Amino acid sequence: LKTVGGLRKTKLIGRAKLSAQLLLGFSVYNLIRLGSLSGWWRGAHV
Repeated sequence: LKTVGGLRKTKLIGRAKLSAQLLLGFSVYNLIRLGSLSGWWRGAHV
């Protein structure tokens, strides 16, 4: 998630904001993984 979620160099200040960004990044990454496993998402257009 450092590369994909933008967590290598964050612009947010505070633990709550950083944890929200982390949760959003994990959620989106999991949705993309589930989509690629089930076949409705192809990573070719990313």
